[in-house]
Amino acid sequence: MTILESALIGLAERLPLFDWLRHAEFELALFAAFWFVIGAADEIAIDLTWLWLRLVRRHRTHHLAESFAGRPLLGQIAVLIPAWNEAAVIGATVSHALKAWPQAELRLYVGCYRNDPATLAAAMTAAGLDSRVRLIVHDRDGPTTKADCLNRLYGAVVEDEERGGARLRALLLHDAEDMVHPAALSLIDLALVDADFVQIPVRPEPRAGARWIGGHYLDEFTEAHAKAMVVRDRIGAALPAAGVGCAFSRDVLDRLARLRAIDGGEGPFEAECLTEDYEMGLLIGRSGGVSKFLRLRDTDGTLIATRSYFPESLSEAVRQKTRWIHGIAFQGWERLGWPARLVDVWMALRDRRGPLVALVLAFAYFLLILGPVLALAEWFGLAGPRLSGPVLDGLVKICLAALAWRMLARFVFTAREYGVIEGARAVLRIPIANIISIIAGRRAFVSYVRSLGGVAPIWDKTEHRVHPATVLTAEATA
Repeated sequence: MTILESALIGLAERLPLFDWLRHAEFELALFAAFWFVIGAADEIAIDLTWLWLRLVRRHRTHHLAESFAGRPLLGQIAVLIPAWNEAAVIGATVSHALKAWPQAELRLYVGCYRNDPATLAAAMTAAGLDSRVRLIVHDRDGPTTKADCLNRLYGAVVEDEERGGARLRALLLHDAEDMVHPAALSLIDLALVDADFVQIPVRPEPRAGARWIGGHYLDEFTEAHAKAMVVRDRIGAALPAAGVGCAFSRDVLDRLARLRAIDGGEGPFEAECLTEDYEMGLLIGRSGGVSKFLRLRDTDGTLIATRSYFPESLSEAVRQKTRWIHGIAFQGWERLGWPARLVDVWMALRDRRGPLVALVLAFAYFLLILGPVLALAEWFGLAGPRLSGPVLDGLVKICLAALAWRMLARFVFTAREYGVIEGARAVLRIPIANIISIIAGRRAFVSYVRSLGGVAPIWDKTEHRVHPATVLTAEATA
């Protein structure tokens, strides 16, 4: 026996740490594999339901036989656009919306803050002399929350109705960076004939310089709004609102405002909620309201959806997803509780799984690092062989099969909307999406704990530097 071998054996005897790590590896692998299988079963259930709907022809993304762009509306619809620090994009949003939706029945309410003169000036320039635009200056310094700004806009709508004596038909929500589809307004207007809430898809726009972090939104929204939301709509589950491209009938908003007033609130939107749109959609469904998800293509084949650019940097993507996880998982559980219907319980579990997914993914990636370390230690005689068993082996095999299926689904849905090359990138972007989820899950938990200590949430919004309409117009004229 060499001196080195003797030293290593002695070191191993003095370091039971490696034995402890072997046992920890086994327990963590069992924990992660179990929850991966549960999550895979949930996703496969959605996939199979979607496939069944396709086979029985209860779901198709229909192509319109004629264009609905510019058709007169059945009544006045107000579009609410809250804006804080959006001078770079609000002008393009306003001017593009006024051009895409020439209907006289349109009313555009843009909410700015008194301490944000740049956004107000940009909105004023874009509005010009168009009488359909109302610029509302909040009487509080920004940023407050998006819901608070929406409540200020709702109050302005109520004031205008009282002065003019005419009641609006519905309110449509959009963000300051959105690019609307010309046919969307008329289609939403028609759908509201027998619905209280209507949602159209969100379509993230790809950018050449943001293929990876910004690109992962393409994959997630495509699956969510081409499959998951379609399934929710068809099985009768309550639909969450996406915050953009979502319209609410005037009556249902009044009903929600009265409910908020009982608890001392002002307006239909909960000012302390970070995902007020998501909450409103579910409340409408739970109260018996009729919700619709519209997925249609125009006569030229383009998806009738709201287009926008999503965060390109890791820090911005983490910030945005932190807000979503905090609002949907933690605040949603606290504020909404659990629904009575089984199908809504299923969807609530899906919506609130973000923190658990982040934890399980963190363990999985830790195991990817720990495995080679322990293998090297075993080679040097510092650690025993890897612990295993029939249960863990079986779970791992199921996980690998589910991962292959998940990668195939991600490729197919992204490729259908953005092309084969983007579909291939979607598979490669899966680890990036996982890392963002892990970091955002941890930050959301910390943020929620702070809120329990009395720290009020603020509008931790994403910075927007360029508008899709500006880029697409430049590319078309180049």
